[in-house]
Amino acid sequence: MPLDRKAVPNDLRAFWMPFTSNRQFKSAPRMLVSAKDMHYTTADGRQILDGTAGLWCCNAGHCRPKITEAVQAQVAELDYAPAFQMGHPLAFELANRIVDIAPDGIDHVFYCNSGSEAVDTALKIALAYHRARGDAARTRLIGRERGYHGVGFGGISVGGIVNNRRFFGSLLTGVDHLPHTHLPENAFTKGQPENGANLADELERIVALHGADTIAAVIVEPMAGSTGVLLPPKGYLQRLRDITKKHGILLIFDEVITGFGRLGSPFAAQHFGVVPDMITCAKGLTNGVIPMGAVLTSAAIHDAFMQGPEHVIELFHGYTYSGNPVACAAGIATLETYQDEGLLTRAAQLESHWQEALHSLKGLPNVIDIRNMGLIGAVELQGIDGEPGKRGFDAFVRAYEAGILIRVTGDIIAMSPPLIISEAQIDELIGKLAEVLKSTA
Repeated sequence: MPLDRKAVPNDLRAFWMPFTSNRQFKSAPRMLVSAKDMHYTTADGRQILDGTAGLWCCNAGHCRPKITEAVQAQVAELDYAPAFQMGHPLAFELANRIVDIAPDGIDHVFYCNSGSEAVDTALKIALAYHRARGDAARTRLIGRERGYHGVGFGGISVGGIVNNRRFFGSLLTGVDHLPHTHLPENAFTKGQPENGANLADELERIVALHGADTIAAVIVEPMAGSTGVLLPPKGYLQRLRDITKKHGILLIFDEVITGFGRLGSPFAAQHFGVVPDMITCAKGLTNGVIPMGAVLTSAAIHDAFMQGPEHVIELFHGYTYSGNPVACAAGIATLETYQDEGLLTRAAQLESHWQEALHSLKGLPNVIDIRNMGLIGAVELQGIDGEPGKRGFDAFVRAYEAGILIRVTGDIIAMSPPLIISEAQIDELIGKLAEVLKSTA
């Protein structure tokens, strides 16, 4: 008989959990043992409404049949194929399908295995691109305060979340940071805030300080997610695009969170009407089922490498699992599921209901800000003096006990439910959160 993994006691000692308060967790584990559509099932048989799409990644919900069947079939047909000097059909098919839904001007796909790898890949491509064009002095990289770009050394160097950086030394040199876009005057804004487009002009100061001819790329999340849902002010992204074009600097959008329908368009670039030179993506690319990431680039970037003798490798970069066949099968089935169910635009249809439900929490104990866009929302709580993050963590645990999964970063509650959520489930999620907030006063 097959092993009933739900009934097997867990020895929790060996697993050092990522981004987790390990001691607290292991003293009172929160174990998920199965999932379907909008819900997880816990080890003790409770249903948990998923308010975070797993970890911003299960955009189509859980255990969707087309994706499950595609993965099962692919494992039995072609489990692995090298991507170095070899290929398999699914990698090319998936790339074409991604380009088909990408913004106009984005024409090529370079595969990796995660958002972190996608960011490091994009930064390396940016540096190599300038060198390939004879502009090798362009080595500086510009990120943003409170930005999150994964956990590689490149990503944490351009990122701007203090605790992700402070323990790991000097990181990459030659990196500057733009100011974040979270302004007090925009508190409780519904959708994109009015104030703050001028924050993009800080890039001109950095250019004046170092010289445009030393700067390779600027990387930003169109909407910053992991730091607590920080929204771009109206006109801000376009101003960044204008300044980067003016100075020959590449603009990279980190769409690991916003890609694949989160804001109501396939990519945030389309939602905001601003096309960067590169887009990083992961998470929703395979609905979180199999690790996969990608960098999407313009033809100009790709073509700059396609010079010299044809037998020579153009870019000395890649991963053992780039374009893995099983991941590609999952990706194709995921995109088909999005298309079949209209999920890449569904957030736009739900946004008004989501927004009004979310902002109904205004006035509850310790709520000092609420912000939203597409099918993403954040509720910021007043911190406890001397115990930063404690009120947020208490809310997270109480929410789990109440049957909803939320995410917290410090004292900010972030939510990004699967795009299949119904209006009634939105009301359930926010209603239970309201009770949690009342109980954590």
